[in-house]
Amino acid sequence: MRRVATGVAAAGLLLLASACGNDAGSASSGEGKAVFTSAGCGNCHTLRDAGTTATVGPDLDERKPSAEKAEAVVRVGIQGTMPAFEGQLSDDEIEAVAAYVSESAGGADAG
Repeated sequence: MRRVATGVAAAGLLLLASACGNDAGSASSGEGKAVFTSAGCGNCHTLRDAGTTATVGPDLDERKPSAEKAEAVVRVGIQGTMPAFEGQLSDDEIEAVAAYVSESAGGADAG
């Protein structure tokens, strides 16, 4: 059920973004932010753009992960500290949240 709700929310954000004349990068960013919020990432991580200040996991603004690194960690987690989201989130959702985190935090491969 959560997967369906996340998909519906992401689709709504994409539709809204396209109606406002935003480019594809902005739409992806909006989808990634929606996934960040709905998956509960902000319960553990600080990310200024998302308005989160949690301290359980690393501060993503300080860590500045590349999208590739963020995607790998979201997919498989880190044993004992972060759960894997592969199987809980779709590939598109994982890619979107990884790109969002990297872009928002100023990661190595952010534009």
